[in-house]
Amino acid sequence: MTSFGQMMKYSLSVMLIIVLAFSSGAFGILIYGKFTEDVEYPVNLSSGSNGEIVAPVTPAPSNKPVALTRKASAMLKAPIISQYPELRSGCEITTLAMLLQFYGIKKGKLDLLADMPYDKTPVKVDGKNKIISWGNPNIGFVGDVTGRKKGFGIYHTALMEVLQKYVPTAVDLTGKSFEALEDKIAEGIPVEVWTTSKFQDSVNWTIWDTSLGPFRATFSEHAVLLVGYDKDNVYVNDPLTGLSQVKINKALFIRTWELMEKQAISYNKGAI
Repeated sequence: MTSFGQMMKYSLSVMLIIVLAFSSGAFGILIYGKFTEDVEYPVNLSSGSNGEIVAPVTPAPSNKPVALTRKASAMLKAPIISQYPELRSGCEITTLAMLLQFYGIKKGKLDLLADMPYDKTPVKVDGKNKIISWGNPNIGFVGDVTGRKKGFGIYHTALMEVLQKYVPTAVDLTGKSFEALEDKIAEGIPVEVWTTSKFQDSVNWTIWDTSLGPFRATFSEHAVLLVGYDKDNVYVNDPLTGLSQVKINKALFIRTWELMEKQAISYNKGAI
């Protein structure tokens, strides 16, 4: 065989090896990367079911929030203010004064009276002194807050107006789970909560007409500042007694809070 023929045979053999190498997949990619510098090293490859070369895929990071474990117990030291003697029916505005003072707003219960909305609808009673029509506490305070005349109270919707005036991060927690209230305490923020006086879960109800329609009410309605909790109890600052960190059975307190339609207001952390 001539030298030319040997050279041709050698060239064809080299070409055949290169073709086979590229067709083998993994080696082909490595050779391609060597010449083009498009492949980073090391490269880990595996064969798919159809013989194709499959490169590993890095999973995208998860955007799911990580659940935080709530503290087993928490206690806050907040101001205690008595609603007596000036505001016999003013537990809600007195409790709000405690919440605002904890936040850093130096306002007392009497200072806030000018900010509090009122529903001035006069009370009407029948021959048996039963209330037929009156104001609605979702509009504003109903009756006389001083207690010199008949007074009832104010609910979260209307009282939020006062809180929002002083705290830009005010938040209405009404209707949330009780765990949401405990989360606030664990964050270091107290919560104004509607409950019943003496924390009884059996109360008398009455219904009267309002500008928003019939309203179901109990004169046992009350508001306190929730400042602590543990496994079995909650702790409140009570404007009715003027006592702080009053211990109440948690299950009982939750029932009274549910009777009052799970009303609660507070604020989120933010600049004062």
